[in-house]
Amino acid sequence: MNSIDWKEKRNLTMLADFYEFTMANGYFEKGMEDKIAYFDMFFRTIPDGGGFAIMAGVEQLIEYLKNLRFSNDDIEYFRSRNMFSEGFLDYLRNFNFQCDVWAIPEGTPIFPGEPIVIVKGPIIQAQIIETMILLTINHQSLIATKTNRIVRAADGRPVMEFGSRRAQGYGGAILGARAAYIGGAIGTACTIVDRDFNIPALGTMAHSWIQIFPTELEAFRAYAELYPDNCVLLVDTYNVLTSGVPNAIKVFNEEIVPRGFRPKGIRIDSGDIAYLSKESRKMLDEAGFEDCPIVASSSLDEYVIRDLLNQGAKIDSFGVGERLITARSEPVFGGVYKLTAIEENGEIIPKIKVSENVGKITTPGFKQLYRLFNKNTGKAIADVVTLHDEKIDVTKPYEIFHPLYTWKKKTLTNFYAKKLLVKIFDKGKCIYENPPIDEIRNYCSQQIDTLWEEVRRFESPHEYFVDLSKPLWDIKDRLLKENK
Repeated sequence: MNSIDWKEKRNLTMLADFYEFTMANGYFEKGMEDKIAYFDMFFRTIPDGGGFAIMAGVEQLIEYLKNLRFSNDDIEYFRSRNMFSEGFLDYLRNFNFQCDVWAIPEGTPIFPGEPIVIVKGPIIQAQIIETMILLTINHQSLIATKTNRIVRAADGRPVMEFGSRRAQGYGGAILGARAAYIGGAIGTACTIVDRDFNIPALGTMAHSWIQIFPTELEAFRAYAELYPDNCVLLVDTYNVLTSGVPNAIKVFNEEIVPRGFRPKGIRIDSGDIAYLSKESRKMLDEAGFEDCPIVASSSLDEYVIRDLLNQGAKIDSFGVGERLITARSEPVFGGVYKLTAIEENGEIIPKIKVSENVGKITTPGFKQLYRLFNKNTGKAIADVVTLHDEKIDVTKPYEIFHPLYTWKKKTLTNFYAKKLLVKIFDKGKCIYENPPIDEIRNYCSQQIDTLWEEVRRFESPHEYFVDLSKPLWDIKDRLLKENK
């Protein structure tokens, strides 16, 4: 099954804020249904005070946009509200998506203030897709970002996504697991995700397996008889060191080794995991099972994992649940969707939202985004938001400057530039083939490696530069002065 079919092409066109339809009806009644508008999705802050976020959710955005349509039931619902004109209802009945859409590919590190999705098209169409663009990209980008923090804290040890039962609904579980895999998890506890997205499903037993048998030893023995080539035993149901590990060693010796296999691990899910893992490691090594991994779970996140490793915990992999799948420490990504331009007689007219809160002032115009890399190191230097048709000449020195503190300037040489925004829809037709999930995951890891360690650190990371080109800054400065 192709991963794009996991929701059986369920129609989500009506998953929109009601005000999107009241405005759309207004645009239609005012004769503005064909007016071309430009919208940007961007976000303002990085969750958990991190140095970067990770783009995710583009595949599901494509699925949604491909299936935009209004059923007869939808039309009747709108008619029942006695707020919408019959002309507008006819427009919805014959809806034909015609927008151009650009997006940053999944797995790319992204930063505040830069456009990560751009929509150009008839104002009604560009308006009513706002909610789904935001919830799709916000959710998966949040989980991918959180997972990558946890993966980096694990310092090369595998991280498994174990949060299905604590996710916010089945969509949160399924698409959260997908995003976690992009962010670096090696697999998920969620079986349907393996079936539909080819992301490895992982897991062995719960405490109920142990409790259903008369003794822990009998439970371990039964499991080993069934799965001798994939035997991971949960050792903390009663007592890890006096019962769980000794019984596991006994079963390994009597059921696993005689069949020509080696144990795949023990899992500790409670207690002082640092201490228990160190003592368990000694017991396993003394019994000749130096190759038996120790898996830890139990309310983990990047900070707990880092502390465990700093304390010398003997843990080989981690199963992380609720704090990953819900991004519990900061569960809102905060992406927004703002009008940035309209067309009048074929001319692009930039639009700006002005606020006393400087962080909420938008950047006007139809834009492109470049990432600049040092030719010698391959490291990312800065991102530059430009006008859409602007070119950065890499053969000449290029000056970047802070868009607020314009006296902060730097002249770059020996660099190359890469466009980040990729066109995914052209006049309503999808022209982009989403890469396989493994390719996205590998691309994500490679792109994170282009960031300096100072940007990747957890506490007080270096602020990555996102600058405006001089022509774009001039437009923004002019509009700010005009709207003073």
